[in-house]
Amino acid sequence: MKEKDQENLKKGKPKGKSKEVCGYPLSIFFIVVNEFCERFSYYGMRAVLVLYFRYFLRWDDDLATSIYHAFVALCYLTPILGAIVADSWLGKFKTIIYLSIVYAIGQVVMAISAIHDITDTDRDGVPNNMVFHVSLSMLGLFLIALGTGGIKPCVAAFGGDQFQDHQEKQRGTFFSVFYLCINAGSLLSTIITPILRGQECGIYSQQKCYPLAFGVPAALMVVALVVFIFGSGMYYKAEPKGNIMLDVCKCIGFAIKNRYRHRSSAHPKRQHWMDWAEEKYEKLLIAQIKMVLKVLFLYIPLPMFWTLFDQKGSRWTLQATTMDGNFGLLVLQPDQMQTVNPILILTMVPIMDSIIYPLIKKCGFNFTPLKRMTVGMFLAAMAFVAAALVQIQIDKTLPSFPSPSQSQLRLLNMGSTNLTVTLPHNGLIEITGEQASDQHFTFEEDVILVALTNPAISRSIQLEKEKRQTLLIPSNPNNQWILATNDLTSKPEQGSNGIRFINGLTAAINVTTAQVNFGTIESSSYSNYSFLQRGKTIFSISDGAQSCEYSREFGFGSSYTLFIPNSFTFGSNCGPISAVEEIQPNSVHMALQIPQYFLITCGEVVFSVTGLEFSYSQAPSNMKAVLQAGWLFTVAVGNIIVLIVAELAKLPKQWAEYVLFASLQVAVCVIFSIMAHFYTYMDPAEIEAQFAKKDDEDDTPKKDKPELMMENKHSIQHQTDQQAKQTKM
Repeated sequence: MKEKDQENLKKGKPKGKSKEVCGYPLSIFFIVVNEFCERFSYYGMRAVLVLYFRYFLRWDDDLATSIYHAFVALCYLTPILGAIVADSWLGKFKTIIYLSIVYAIGQVVMAISAIHDITDTDRDGVPNNMVFHVSLSMLGLFLIALGTGGIKPCVAAFGGDQFQDHQEKQRGTFFSVFYLCINAGSLLSTIITPILRGQECGIYSQQKCYPLAFGVPAALMVVALVVFIFGSGMYYKAEPKGNIMLDVCKCIGFAIKNRYRHRSSAHPKRQHWMDWAEEKYEKLLIAQIKMVLKVLFLYIPLPMFWTLFDQKGSRWTLQATTMDGNFGLLVLQPDQMQTVNPILILTMVPIMDSIIYPLIKKCGFNFTPLKRMTVGMFLAAMAFVAAALVQIQIDKTLPSFPSPSQSQLRLLNMGSTNLTVTLPHNGLIEITGEQASDQHFTFEEDVILVALTNPAISRSIQLEKEKRQTLLIPSNPNNQWILATNDLTSKPEQGSNGIRFINGLTAAINVTTAQVNFGTIESSSYSNYSFLQRGKTIFSISDGAQSCEYSREFGFGSSYTLFIPNSFTFGSNCGPISAVEEIQPNSVHMALQIPQYFLITCGEVVFSVTGLEFSYSQAPSNMKAVLQAGWLFTVAVGNIIVLIVAELAKLPKQWAEYVLFASLQVAVCVIFSIMAHFYTYMDPAEIEAQFAKKDDEDDTPKKDKPELMMENKHSIQHQTDQQAKQTKM
């Protein structure tokens, strides 16, 4: 700390140059706005990230999930680096500035990587150089992880530094508002950015607007940086004082090294392996590290909770893409379901603190922090059981597509009279005039014989493996039969609807909508699939001489073949048109995800908030940063576990993966409850006071050892409050 600042503090003068407004330093308003914009930027980008991987970069579900969780893991590893840089080298202010610049550049790079027109040389809406987009996006995500993680441990602490000792009440209010800004930024961004993603934009072709979905968070990050810089002249900027984590690591390293040197039986054993550091380090420091290690040992099972919790943004979002998001007046995008979590967080925290915990205490049950954490882990497991049950319901509605050794065939009767058809392994099948068979029939053979009974005609049909096909039987069966081989073999992506037309008229027709041109469809021929969004679509059908309009309502994720028979007439009725449902629309409602979000959020409240409060109550006053690093490390490890399971497990059914995670969580929950049972609660302040008293009694000069002084009591208090509240940081 500078000499001038020390003198000011002694005289009771303000730390910095900031004026006060309603008893608060004016500088903290810039910090609060900065935090809101930064959290909006981070959670907004993250909300649409897994869908960007899945539908823009064209990765499969497992790879998209793996890269998503690798990114989240990196975001929770870099805070350790940020804390060391801020405390030992640059100071909090410069660290926030420099890494915010890196952060903003990363967000801009992500927005650029999502512009498909950059490499879309044939202008069909699909990038032709995917390596370019993947490389840019990976660079952008690395810079974002470095930026958001690096400033994570600095911003809140920097805000707390702005208050003087007599402003303890205002400091507490600041951290409450700070926490509110974190959740408000998260909530608003997860509502807004999916809406932006759902728009269509582009220079040459209209596609989902990922550039806008990433561009708005990038703009907010630039705003966050500008606002923070604008308040520069008002901030109190403490000088870096060294990082306690480095001293702890050195002490532990020396203890291990010294124990190894004295491993022979000639040297007497010591009560604890950390006691081997006594030759170089103070007993107080060693005792403090012992307390920290005792808490860190309890952290070992904790990553599994984060393994489940952070899949809200990956597996659960992908699950929502196969569900119906129509809530009547409101239609939710799959990535908007994540908003349930911050809404429930803001609701559940006061309910738990004001009603549930006091009620449990009144009933005489000793609901200790470790018991709460155990319950939180169990609730997370139950959330994944709920997710598995929802997935089973979804799977029941999904069509059975052909395996690599199979082919599937549907029959379409283009004539007005009924047909009786014989298929291998299926017997006689009645097909109504101008209608299709009720289903696709599955065959192992390469060639099958399709026979009509009246008239008696049979044809050999060559089938393609791993494909769905439709056999068009003309009104005069003696004419050529046409095999349509482009039936969809997967659910349409992003909730869109795959639509194609078959022309049963004698003349060619042209079909268009406001967004799509199906082109000219020749007689007895079919169009390619075009993908339409949910809602009412009006089709304009024309044969060159006359035209009419046909309208139809579509849901989410369906596929239809619209057959225009020979009996079709132009005019006000514009029909008839036969709609053949090939893939049914998503029928499992997104509301069924609410129970799993409720359970995981309740788990978060009793696990995360309680875990932070417990950790800081059990940690020495100057070791808060060490425990913060340990806590964030458990989040990173949890995300790495998801990455490993997604890449190695390769379970054929998604519900089975959910059950696997739930089972692992229950097993870990049992282990943690056993560890918690044998844990003895400590009073770090009392232990430290005993050492201080002993030092006073000895009153002997101390050796030159690393500077590890206890922080000011107010600084300790606001740091504890800060960490206990910021569950979303």
